[in-house]
Parts: sequence; C-alpha cells; structure tokens
Amino acid sequence: MFPVLLIVIGIAVLALGKRLAVLGAAVGALLGVGLLKLFPGTSGPWVTLGVPIALAVVGFFVAGFAKGLIDIIVLVIGALAGAAIVMGVLDLFNVDAGMLRWLLAVVGGVVGLIVIRRARKGSQDWGIIILAGLVGALLVTRGLNALTNLQWTFSTLLVIVLAGVSIVFQGGLLGKRKAAAEAPAPTDNPPPPPASTN
Repeated sequence: MFPVLLIVIGIAVLALGKRLAVLGAAVGALLGVGLLKLFPGTSGPWVTLGVPIALAVVGFFVAGFAKGLIDIIVLVIGALAGAAIVMGVLDLFNVDAGMLRWLLAVVGGVVGLIVIRRARKGSQDWGIIILAGLVGALLVTRGLNALTNLQWTFSTLLVIVLAGVSIVFQGGLLGKRKAAAEAPAPTDNPPPPPASTN
C-alpha cells in the first residue's frame, strides 16, 4: 500500500503541483520518506505509513491556509523541497552518506530556496513548477522502485522524463504551442486603406 500511496501523491503533484497546497503535501510526504531512512530503527508499518502521511497533511494545510504569508511559505516550501529532493535522490540510488547526508540536505535546501526566489517570471512561477516536477517524479519513481526494484539507470531516466513532462504540462508550454499552431498566419499584404468619403 505504501508504494501505491507514493505513486498517487507523485502523480497528483506532477499534474497539479503549481497549487501550493498540493506541492506542500508532496514535499511533506517526500521529506517523511527521507526522514524514515535517517532513523532505521523506526520501521514498523504504522510509522512507515504515518510519518509521510502526517507530514503530507501538515504540508497541505500549512500551504493551503497561509494565504497572508504566501511569500514566506513559498520560500520555506522551496527550501524543504530542495532538501527533500536531495534526500530522495540519495535514497533512490541507495547512497548511505552518513552525516554528509545532512550537509547535502542543507545544500539542497539552499538551492531550492534560490530556485524559488529567482524563477518567478510574470504570471508563471517557474520555481514552483520545477520543484513540483522533481518532487512528483521522485515520489512516483520511489513508489515504483519499491514495487518492482528498478535498475538505477531506468530510475534516473524515469525521474528525468516525468519531471520534464510535468514542467512542460504545468508551465503551459503545450497550450502555447497549440495556440500558436492554430493562430492564423500573418499575410505579407497589408490591408487596404479605408476609403475616404467626401
């Protein structure tokens, strides 16, 4: 059940990660999975399910109800997403870095914060879109890996493809190309001047 839950949450954030509450829930779930890896003694079924679900619910509500503090919440979620992505990548490749894992998580948090701050362009919040694509792809791949034990090359390719498709979809790039293809082609002949009435 746990891998299926990760896949469902991952698919939701791949499609709807632009919505802050969905991204908050996904970041919480991925962070919960990473934290469970740091404390190997807590491997009971209720803890394994409970920690990611509890953090997903907290992330959902914190992101959903904090409309007044939206800029601060976006920065916090960006930093947590960066840390969760680093922990997810380390887990995906079974890298046991010991204390270096914490340092890498902090570096990932700083990178996530920078991505969120720098990638705001007009009406599209590319920082959220990019982080949502990566978090969703890691959740889906992590769930599939638990079910089928994927090879690391296929896992890497799957993360890249899922993240890329999500970024293109959520960024609206598919709609822009379709609208550009349907728009009438400009003509070389200018329209005739209006006739003068005397």
